[in-house]
Amino acid sequence: MLYLDANATEPLHPKARDAALGAMNATGNPSSVHRAGRQARRILEDARESLGANLHARPQDIVFTSGATEADALAINALGAGRPILIGATEHDAIRATTPDAIPIPVTASGLVEPEILESLLAAHPGALVCLMAANNETGVLHDIETAAALCLKYKALLHIDAVQAALRAPRDWLSLGAASFAISGHKAAGPMGAGALVLAPAYAENLRPMIKGGGQELGRRGGTPSLPAIAGMAAAFNLSYNPNIITYHDEIAVFCERIGAIVIGKSAPRLPNTLCLAYPGIRADTQLIALDMAGIAVSAGAACSSGKVARSHVLVAMGLNDLAGQAIRVSLPWNTEPGAVPAFTAAYEAMVNRVLRLGSPAFSQAHESA
Repeated sequence: MLYLDANATEPLHPKARDAALGAMNATGNPSSVHRAGRQARRILEDARESLGANLHARPQDIVFTSGATEADALAINALGAGRPILIGATEHDAIRATTPDAIPIPVTASGLVEPEILESLLAAHPGALVCLMAANNETGVLHDIETAAALCLKYKALLHIDAVQAALRAPRDWLSLGAASFAISGHKAAGPMGAGALVLAPAYAENLRPMIKGGGQELGRRGGTPSLPAIAGMAAAFNLSYNPNIITYHDEIAVFCERIGAIVIGKSAPRLPNTLCLAYPGIRADTQLIALDMAGIAVSAGAACSSGKVARSHVLVAMGLNDLAGQAIRVSLPWNTEPGAVPAFTAAYEAMVNRVLRLGSPAFSQAHESA
């Protein structure tokens, strides 16, 4: 199997695995005061300090969670209380489901929030909480966080960033840019599943209202015994450097697929170095996924958070790409991608397209010609 679905989860890096296995040998609970508890607590706080150094944050401003979905919800629950909430139209369902009454911020055909539109919404809703992804999980499009943060400051609004996809692939010092908080996930950065974190600006870290109450863990901001192995592995993953060869592989795949008629979604916008959203007019996404899976290649049709369903992408609909919303797949290259992945994928992709062409489907031909 050639695994090209890193945005769903990165393959576990050996260094992250080693850190997680080391933490499994800690018998104590980090909240216990005896020696075993203190040893477990040291692992927890070492992870917090390591993450703080890599994420440009004070360790005490990091709240460990079960993942980014919980971190997003914690931020919205704490920072959004009593405020209007504005969310990008292409946000992840972790944000959309937590803010059903939010005011959507439209995006362009490239998937970007226009500063003029954001400013008009902030002027109409001063003091709002704005939620934006640093990088879209389906298209890889990178928002202009610096401009968004400046506008939020101007209108006394708060900015929460879903940094899950960008945290290791396109890192920034989001707190220095003016964000009130941002969320990360361990398994999207080659760490184990089961750990994430909410990182807060100092002004919002001390009196954070907990969403999960319990035994006072995380300075009373998130109850429950932490998953020590997952947290240790996540911290180790964020010590890694991103593979610089990924962008070359990305570009080679994009050039080839466009040559045979595919459309690269968000091509004109800044994007992650590993993410390609490819649409082939007239070929359904599920057809593409099945064909590629049978060829031994794992890709996806968007977010891997819908119980295995393949549905029209709300991201592409928000970009005005209604006809392509059910015809796009996501190719996201993992950290361990090797050169052979490029010819393997492009050969399988071309073979899939050629099979459909040979079938001579009128619906396919008409859609392809109109595109």
